[in-house]
Amino acid sequence: MGINKRFTFLLVFLFIYTFVTTIAQDNVPNISYSGTARKYEIADITVTGVENLDAKILVNMSGIKIGQVIQIPGDEISSAIRGYWKQGLFSDVKILAKKIEGRKAYLEIYLQERPRLSDMTFFGLKKSEIDAVEEKVAMMRGFQVTPYLIDRAEKYIKDYFVAKGFYNTEVNIIQKDDSEKPNHVYLDIHVDKKDKVKVRSLIFEGNEILTDSKLNRTMKKTNAKGKILNFFRTKKFITEKYDEDLIAVIDKYNEQGYRDARIVKQEVSRNDDNTVDITIKLEEGNKYYFGNITWVGNSVYPSEYLSHQLRISNGDVYNQKYLEERLMTDEDAVSNVYMDNGYLFSNINPVEARIEGDTIDLEMRIFEGQQATINNVIIRGNTKTHEHVVRREIRTKPGQLFSKSELIRTVRELAQLGHFDPEKINPVPLPNQESGTVDLEYNLEEKANDQIELSGGWGAGMFVGSLGLKFTNFSMRNMFNKEAWRPLPTGDGQTLALRAQTNGKYYQSYSLSFTEPWLGGKKPNSLSVSIYRSIQTSVSSRAGFGSPYSQYGGSTYGGYGGYGGYGGYQMPQGDPDQHMKVWGASVGFGKRLRWPDDFFSIYTEVSYQNYDLKDWNYFIMQNGQSHNLSFKVMMSRRSIDNPIFTRNGSDFSLGVEFTPPWSSFSDKDWSKVTSDEEKYQKIEYHKWNFKGALYKALSMDQKLVMHGKYEMGFLGYYNKDLQSPFGKFQVGGDGMSGYSMYGSETIGVRGYENNSLTPYAGNAYDGNIYNKLTLELRYAIALQPSATVFALAFAEAGNAWSEYQNYNPFELKRSAGVGLRIFLPIFGLMGIDWGYGFDESNYRPNAGGSQFHFVIGQSF
Repeated sequence: MGINKRFTFLLVFLFIYTFVTTIAQDNVPNISYSGTARKYEIADITVTGVENLDAKILVNMSGIKIGQVIQIPGDEISSAIRGYWKQGLFSDVKILAKKIEGRKAYLEIYLQERPRLSDMTFFGLKKSEIDAVEEKVAMMRGFQVTPYLIDRAEKYIKDYFVAKGFYNTEVNIIQKDDSEKPNHVYLDIHVDKKDKVKVRSLIFEGNEILTDSKLNRTMKKTNAKGKILNFFRTKKFITEKYDEDLIAVIDKYNEQGYRDARIVKQEVSRNDDNTVDITIKLEEGNKYYFGNITWVGNSVYPSEYLSHQLRISNGDVYNQKYLEERLMTDEDAVSNVYMDNGYLFSNINPVEARIEGDTIDLEMRIFEGQQATINNVIIRGNTKTHEHVVRREIRTKPGQLFSKSELIRTVRELAQLGHFDPEKINPVPLPNQESGTVDLEYNLEEKANDQIELSGGWGAGMFVGSLGLKFTNFSMRNMFNKEAWRPLPTGDGQTLALRAQTNGKYYQSYSLSFTEPWLGGKKPNSLSVSIYRSIQTSVSSRAGFGSPYSQYGGSTYGGYGGYGGYGGYQMPQGDPDQHMKVWGASVGFGKRLRWPDDFFSIYTEVSYQNYDLKDWNYFIMQNGQSHNLSFKVMMSRRSIDNPIFTRNGSDFSLGVEFTPPWSSFSDKDWSKVTSDEEKYQKIEYHKWNFKGALYKALSMDQKLVMHGKYEMGFLGYYNKDLQSPFGKFQVGGDGMSGYSMYGSETIGVRGYENNSLTPYAGNAYDGNIYNKLTLELRYAIALQPSATVFALAFAEAGNAWSEYQNYNPFELKRSAGVGLRIFLPIFGLMGIDWGYGFDESNYRPNAGGSQFHFVIGQSF
């Protein structure tokens, strides 16, 4: 019975299965890829499995169209599948016959997209390295992550670090699914840079003319470790830099006249300790000399003049580098002679006409062309500065002949304005040889140059705070234009400065100045106006370091504060009946000159100061008023290329400031006058100043600069019985003027305490003569619109004297040290110096030695 039931159940199951499969075969296409292929007309094509790609585009990519008759299976289907795989965008590709009705086939293209990038995370790198690598890899969020992109990312990362000397860099990219986004992944990029590959030995063979040490120094970017001379140089091996050094070796030989020098063989062998040994075999060849030099094609300048400009004579060593410099790159190169006369399209081609023995004759083939006239002058990038401010500094005017020297001078003048980033000023000539004209496009980038001074310090027993605002691109004519206040009217290149100092109770000082660089707007004649007022009250004579005057000699940065004994220090005490009030005003006029050259300028000024003293026990005179009416004339020549980080040029000035000789207008015998109030009612003196500075870039990138400076000053008198107590020189220290109220000029000599190199007489400093020498080596760390940073090392010497008979220009107090400068547009120049004074001051014991100096706003 059980067996019959099982048999009956099996028969029923087989009947149902046969019935179902028969019906199903009537609805599902029966395409056999192992059987005979049949032709079908494509009735429809659908795309499934994708979300972010257009279905119509994907169908077109298959190469199969609706209505097309194809063979299934056949080449059309296989070709379509291969095409999708080649795109690299899909991780799975299928083409199915969804339905077949007679000779019509309905196709379904199933595509599985590769995952898209959610984010990348780097491991083993610094932030700066990550930023650089991300830029190289260039994989954005949302990009499809394909094997090609993964391989490319790995290659770019390795190449980047190989270029940095990390030859054994390993990159491992791990792909992780993003649980929050379907079909998205994270990439974890693990980078192991390993150690840098360094140069263990650098061996030269075949060199006799140039020694191994000279060749080693020539290969500046490929140096063997362990060499004392190479201690500060890079020792890593970088193929690109190594190739550059090989070229430098040949160039070095060419400079010595060995034009046939070549590298016969060079071998780089890797060692197990992550180093390489380099062997370079040289063939130096023969030494050559210049022979006859002839000029062909010149009609504007005679051959004798061009030969004089070339500065190469028959018999000179054949130096190809020097030849190129004298023809093309030097400021007074032969090509620039043509360029400065409008011959923008000229060309000079030196050809070796004859080689006989060790002598090479040259033929200079010149194409002069026609002179180029300036057509349009285009200014771009002046978003804040008005265009007329820029145009009045441009020396290349429409209608003039093109001049390269005037183009360079224009760049310098625009940099001197201070409104634009000097590193980004880019003049672009746009020549049109057919019309004989050239358009000049000046590309500028505005920089913030208004400044805020907010400082405070302890000195003279009190805290003094300073607040200053300096607007260097002010526009006075738009003062009453409401739309121009953004937040202040700007764009006309005028300077407005306001400054206040106070400690609240004892001391207050206020000043206001304004400068118009182009008075009238047509000529570069400047007008300067300033007014100031200061009040000092309520300071007892018991304050300070023994001498009551000491409190006015210090700086707001904690300087020594003066010298006059070493009594115990006391806090200032109130005395309302004591005061010293000073007010003054000045008007100055400046003019650019054309003779001896147009780097010269002259500045004249008339100024007046009034000193009002009452029971003022800290100065030569204690009561009364002093009047100082003075005139100033200063001649200067300024040709520096950049006012912040100067690379080349000079800055010289010679000035005299004088008062009328009031004593000459009176018959009074001033030697018998004992009243200081009467003596100094009208101040008289003559004051001379000379300053000279030179700048020279020492490196090809012009980041290393040598700076030398000399300055001197002399305060003279008309009557020896009426020597001025005002306008003295205070020498030594950081050079910060602090809040000295007696018209003193502060001269910094680093490595010594403030004012410690200044003679002292009675209650006052008495520096009437000074000398100072400075030599600095500067190196630019950052030259950006947001900040200019440079380091420096200095040697300095200076001193001051009271009487001319004691003056000895060789008795200078020496110092040396290092420092750092930072220029921030909003705050100006700031820095710190450490100096060591080597000599003893004549006027203050133990004033030298190790000293730190803070710098704000001035340059040594």
